[in-house]
Amino acid sequence: MLRFLALAVVAVVAAQPVRSQTPRPQTLTFVSSVDASEQPYSLYLPKSLEAGKKYPVVISLHSEESNHRLNLLQVLALSSRAVEGARFSLLSARAVPDLDFIVASPLARGGMGYTGIAETDVYDLLADLERRFPVDQDRVYLTGISMGGAGALRLALTRPDVWAAVAPVCPAPSPEIAALALNALNLPVRLFHGEQDPVVPVASSRLWQRWLLDVGVAADYIEYPAVRHNAWDFAYKDGGVFSWFGQFRRDRYPQHVRFVTDSYRYASAYWVRVDALTPGVEASIDARQAGAGEVQVETRNLDGFTLSPDRPVSLLLIDGALFTVRPGSLSFHKQAGRWVAGLAAPSAKRRGLEGPIAAAVSERHIYVYGTGGDPSPAELDFRRRTAETAAHWSSPRESLQLSFPVKPDIAVTDEELDSDSLILFGTRETNSLIARFVDRLPLALSAGAADYGLLFVAALGKHYALVSSGLPWWTDFEDAGRPVNPYAPPIFAELATLGDYVIFKGSLAQVAAEGRFDREWKVPADAAAKIAATGTVSVR
Repeated sequence: MLRFLALAVVAVVAAQPVRSQTPRPQTLTFVSSVDASEQPYSLYLPKSLEAGKKYPVVISLHSEESNHRLNLLQVLALSSRAVEGARFSLLSARAVPDLDFIVASPLARGGMGYTGIAETDVYDLLADLERRFPVDQDRVYLTGISMGGAGALRLALTRPDVWAAVAPVCPAPSPEIAALALNALNLPVRLFHGEQDPVVPVASSRLWQRWLLDVGVAADYIEYPAVRHNAWDFAYKDGGVFSWFGQFRRDRYPQHVRFVTDSYRYASAYWVRVDALTPGVEASIDARQAGAGEVQVETRNLDGFTLSPDRPVSLLLIDGALFTVRPGSLSFHKQAGRWVAGLAAPSAKRRGLEGPIAAAVSERHIYVYGTGGDPSPAELDFRRRTAETAAHWSSPRESLQLSFPVKPDIAVTDEELDSDSLILFGTRETNSLIARFVDRLPLALSAGAADYGLLFVAALGKHYALVSSGLPWWTDFEDAGRPVNPYAPPIFAELATLGDYVIFKGSLAQVAAEGRFDREWKVPADAAAKIAATGTVSVR
């Protein structure tokens, strides 16, 4: 109760508006929705915030091995090589431009690539700005440098209706998001890159512009001859990016919406909402207002959707089938392979509980080692150190603003079971929490299995259980040859390569079975036989 009251006080204090008599960078904090920690961000305010006026916002994402303070100076064109290579203070910034924008840069835990917890931080920051200041929600823009440029592009494509425009600078986005280029139909994009960039090859931005243009997105691209990995010095010079942003407002009800997703986490865009899909399978919807009262919809791998246009709909064409629409009834779902009116029935996999494995460590979570089986002191110490290894996301190269609890199974409280995902190490014989919930877990590693590892995620109440039995997943991971996000912490990057479950022998270089559970968190029939054939894992 005291902890709740303390957080409430922090939230009230944080909600008080800040005023600026002179435009000057400053540092504030917001309260994370993940772990209730206070997370810093750098902020620029216009000289004055006029009563009754709403202001455009630019969210800027920093590069690898950088931070929120330096990034704010970069986007304001106040940085220099001397500043970037030395300790500095925002208060020492001189000749601050007088912009009619609110500009904010989150630390987002450091070098996490704006995925998982760091992605949530970006949206927590935006929510904090909207609580504190008069934000024009139709003029919210996104930019970023290198790692931040890649993050900006991914955040913009997964939730395109949040942003009015996006300007990635020398980004290195993961190729796996290329299919999301369709989502930018109503989102202005401008890419910047240096021709001689030795860190992120210029071919990356050239290719991305081509992908965007090929699917009908009006994407601009500016390439700087003879410029290396400092394209931001030119992209942000003289406030040019702010002038470009200022041309655009978000269109909440565009005539044509295209949306691709494989997750309930990203389930809506503009006036289209996805209600039923198979998590992990790419689904799409293309909705077009074709005329007075008519909407045409084409879908792929989709089983339910809802439309919320800003005008009445009387005729609806869905995948070639014509429907006469009753007022207020714009939800449809598939029944026996055919579209019918009505909201799709929820499945066990749903928003917040759909997997994959990385989702369990993208929210508040605890690492739990077992004390069962009468272990020797040396064995108990080994179990504890294994859990601590998984909980330690920082590296000598990057110290992240993260701290995860590590506990023995007997010390986990009922309150924590209700509020946290659990990362459980061991088997039912060694970890009392695995034994407690064994009937709700779809897989189990045999107690006598040698040289095998099992890792799977399961729904456990309102949160996840991620069970690691036998060899930990990072055992000789480098031998597996799995492509990882170079900007994410190694532990998270490794988990992000996995589906809902994986069984391996020796290391992930020798996978016996892996995949996704079905919509009801069950092992698919075709996978069950393959798993059983290992002789080491039972299917429940």
